Amino acid sequence: MEARPADCVVLQPIAETGLARLRAAGLAVHVAARPDLEALRPALATARAAITRNAGFSAEWMAASPRLEVIGSHGTGLDAIDLPAARARGIAVVNTPGANAQSVAELAFALMLACSTSLLAADRAVRAHDFGWRMRARTVELSGRRLGLLGFGAIARRVARIGLAFGMEVAALSRHAGPGELASHGVAAASDLPALLAWSDVLSLHAVPSGPPPIDAAALAQMKPGAILVNTARGALVDEGALAAALAEGRIAAAGLDVFSPEPPRPGSPLLSAPNLVLSPHIGGAAREAMDRTALAVADAVLAVLEGTQGGRGMDRPAPLTG
Repeated sequence: MEARPADCVVLQPIAETGLARLRAAGLAVHVAARPDLEALRPALATARAAITRNAGFSAEWMAASPRLEVIGSHGTGLDAIDLPAARARGIAVVNTPGANAQSVAELAFALMLACSTSLLAADRAVRAHDFGWRMRARTVELSGRRLGLLGFGAIARRVARIGLAFGMEVAALSRHAGPGELASHGVAAASDLPALLAWSDVLSLHAVPSGPPPIDAAALAQMKPGAILVNTARGALVDEGALAAALAEGRIAAAGLDVFSPEPPRPGSPLLSAPNLVLSPHIGGAAREAMDRTALAVADAVLAVLEGTQGGRGMDRPAPLTG
């Protein structure tokens, strides 16, 4: 018996909860082994929906999908989806803003803690039978420190809440949240990026890039020598070569990165040998609870378009910019 033609193509794995929701609605779901266009052409030829993660969805993929009505982004980011091409073809684009916010916020704070406690160096010291490392360690408390947020979307709000609970002062620079809204969260408003850089003991990035990296060599030079930088937003926010140099020269104390440009970092990237740098492989939204929420959210958003409850074919609902 031949398999039923695909109604929905899932380019990269999502939680079974989301797949079950799609199948319960009567869709034939094809889950790709990998996002390979040539291998997926037969499935794309019949698909009404596609779900992608960081692989995105280009105009070439849309051209191979003549029946496509909706593209679902498993997450907030729409960077890798060709939105003009989707609009031109009348394909709706939906995403899941906020579904993984708590998971990313917790990782951002975990990176701050790993940096402030020199946790990775401590681990290496014990494994090397160097218990005396604790007498040489330079660690700091986050309580009483200043936490700067570049952007103030769903994730940054949660990071602010955690920071305040730790006894930190919190300030943010936002294109969308005014001083009154920030104050309602217990957060001060920074006047501009140089002011935020100079003020912050810890700088956590939560913005969407819109040009050259705002955290470049000049920006890093404006940070405190003991500052910590954390990026769980987009790799393109940071000039990675400049960051590696700043760490090597001791111009900032430490950094934690969950995102890179490109991903993964290329062999030989200066980040891979930079000191006082904690790296994680883009796992901010990978907590089990977040994966379940995001998979269900993207499945529901896709079904809403297919069932006509979100405006039907041609609807476009991009995520609000985080910032």
